[in-house]
Amino acid sequence: MCRWLAYAGTPVLLDSILYKPAHSLIDQSLHSRMGVETTNGDGFGIGWYSQESGSDTPAIVRDTGPAWNNRNLREIADHVRSPLFFAHVRASTGTAIQQTNCHPFRHGRWMWMHNGAITDFQRLRRDLCLAIDPALFACLEGSTDSEVMFFLALTFGLDQDAPAAVARMAGTVERLGREHGVEYPLQMTIAVTDGIRLWAFRYSSQGNSRSLFYSSRVDTVRALHPDLTFLQGVSDETRLVVSEPLADLPGAWNELPESSYGIVQPGDDELRPFAPVS
Repeated sequence: MCRWLAYAGTPVLLDSILYKPAHSLIDQSLHSRMGVETTNGDGFGIGWYSQESGSDTPAIVRDTGPAWNNRNLREIADHVRSPLFFAHVRASTGTAIQQTNCHPFRHGRWMWMHNGAITDFQRLRRDLCLAIDPALFACLEGSTDSEVMFFLALTFGLDQDAPAAVARMAGTVERLGREHGVEYPLQMTIAVTDGIRLWAFRYSSQGNSRSLFYSSRVDTVRALHPDLTFLQGVSDETRLVVSEPLADLPGAWNELPESSYGIVQPGDDELRPFAPVS
């Protein structure tokens, strides 16, 4: 499987999140504690929105090598400051190790990344692809189940109602999977953003989803851990969503409940139940 993180809040250098925490995403690429695999070295990607552009098209950098020794990633992280960014380290579930299969994926202003799998994807792939809007299909670049899930969500109206579109995507995967005799077709933690709001989903057909955590409010963490100088300069609305916590800080991390999704947005964040829709 994979490890990922999503950040939204006060603009920060990518380095402060990707490298500096004790159990940073770069450390997780070598020493994951909660993933199916300990090592996630089958490629990586980062995607970010500039401070000026807001909801404009995000920048994407992806590579097929491991994140832990990539000099370009280190260079970018030391110099890019962003209010909203994604980062992903990949452990392939069977599809090729190539740039177009590395996360995050982008379409227009939208960005998407995933941990998990569609069970027996090769058996379902044709039917799933036929459900994608023909106008979008030409934009599909890679061969992963994750990108197909993204384009199904776009087909089902991600622009209009992101949670409803993801629910229809998940319902389509489960329906087609069970038509092909797959008992538990879907395993997913997903992050998706339009550059303004961030949605994070945790769901599996078996009810045993991969790990996903969100950070507590900054004022709470600041009170619990006044020694963390990084927190002194960020707003109370700053949030992280991560596959596994970046450090052992009591009170700083909360597990996203099974079959739920969270919305990180200006104002109050929200936590809601999630269920696929046929």
